[in-house]
Amino acid sequence: MKKAITIFLSIAIIGLVSSQIVTKEKAKTVVQKDSIKKDKATLQPEIVFNDSMIVVKGVFKPFKNNVVASYYADKFNGRRTASGKKFDNTKYTAAHRKLPFGTKLKITNEANGKSIIVEVTDRGPFSRGREIDLTKKAFMEIASNKSSGAFKVKIEMVN
Repeated sequence: MKKAITIFLSIAIIGLVSSQIVTKEKAKTVVQKDSIKKDKATLQPEIVFNDSMIVVKGVFKPFKNNVVASYYADKFNGRRTASGKKFDNTKYTAAHRKLPFGTKLKITNEANGKSIIVEVTDRGPFSRGREIDLTKKAFMEIASNKSSGAFKVKIEMVN
């Protein structure tokens, strides 16, 4: 019975991680050999479960540094995004003008070093000088000043 419960919880946690991944430590690179091509190494992200946090070890490709991030207003809750999904301000998603839908991004607050992983599901922001819009939950997770509306971030693509 205990083994069945453990397996069930493992499956539930993996499903939860695929939709919301929060990193609380710096990512580490993991190299695994490709089974087809013996001479080249491929880089694969790895998810590690510790007692109270989820750590993503993997490869993060730098995209942009020192850009401004803001967050969605609550009035957009329940509306359809450009990708066709319903917008929910309590999820870990983002809007970017050009990146493909489904792209996973690691957003790091440059002021305090906190980071979070989000998925691109919408287009925007359309305000001049802003690079990415985060959901309110994702924004508040990494914000050092909860009353600010925008701050500088580093964007990395998760491979």
